[in-house]
Amino acid sequence: MAESRIPRLMELAPDFEAVSTHGLIRLTDYTSHGRWVLLFSHPSDFTPVCSTEFIEFARRQPDWDRLNLQLLAVSIDSLPAHIAWVLDLERISGLKIAFPIVADLDQRVSQAYGLVHEAVSDTAAVRAVFVIDPRGLVRALLYYPIQVGRNLAELVRLVEALQLADTNAVSCPADWLPGDPVLAPAPTTVEDAIRRSEGVAGLDVQSWYLSTRALPVK
Repeated sequence: MAESRIPRLMELAPDFEAVSTHGLIRLTDYTSHGRWVLLFSHPSDFTPVCSTEFIEFARRQPDWDRLNLQLLAVSIDSLPAHIAWVLDLERISGLKIAFPIVADLDQRVSQAYGLVHEAVSDTAAVRAVFVIDPRGLVRALLYYPIQVGRNLAELVRLVEALQLADTNAVSCPADWLPGDPVLAPAPTTVEDAIRRSEGVAGLDVQSWYLSTRALPVK
């Protein structure tokens, strides 16, 4: 099989057509309708860490709905295994797993997204996350070791920050949380830098290149 390449930030996410627990799906089924997508891979069904992650992904469904975001799960397991695991997780948790899980037995999706790292396993995907915007562009990617589960609160925060930055042409500082001040773009000319240093209404100017402002609370 050809060596896979990890898609880079601001590149078009590889489109695909694949069998899933919700039938035949394509990435563009969601992005073409203006939705964000969080595509995440897991090493294997019926494993402890992956099970806790899927339960938490399901528990946070109201957050995904609020963010107009579609979850897409991927692993190199069969469709019957996915279905049996989903039913068991729903029994254990009392939660509905409302997102599709791709049965990637031929590794087409895994190879397109660089999910198979042979030093770990050549028959299982690593634990990865791709945030894809409605234009189909990769906006964030994260990789985790098999032994460590993902922080779902951070994934929610990440998507919230990306959407806020896009809407308001700002950036989000370290440890930003919804409601916190955001960063104004730095000046791009000496004249603008001097003007910024002298103070600008609505900005908390710490230096010409470091200024924050509050956004209206919705």
